[in-house]
Amino acid sequence: QVQLVESGGGLVQPGGSLQLSCAASGFSFSTYAMSWYRQGPGKERELVARISSDSRNTNYADSVKGRFAISRDNAKNRVYLQMNNLKPEDTAVYYCSYYQPPRDYWGQGTQVTVSS
Repeated sequence: QVQLVESGGGLVQPGGSLQLSCAASGFSFSTYAMSWYRQGPGKERELVARISSDSRNTNYADSVKGRFAISRDNAKNRVYLQMNNLKPEDTAVYYCSYYQPPRDYWGQGTQVTVSS
């Protein structure tokens, strides 16, 4: 049974930092690319960052380039999202995800609120 459990969200002031963590189980974690998505209030879910199975390749949404960093630890079955210089527009529910044909798998999400 696939499980993706996010943690690390919370309330942070603009300019602050948070690190999100996703604990994965129930599948061969080290063989799949992993992604972080987010969905802000009244917005569609969007891809934030993706990392290849071996960590060699990463991709970021233009809106977070230079501020966010995705990483993974295949020994611990975890993927991380380091978020720096957070802005109010980063406020969203953040989801860990991966794709195993024929479907995507999602965690329950963790709320990130950036506000003074």
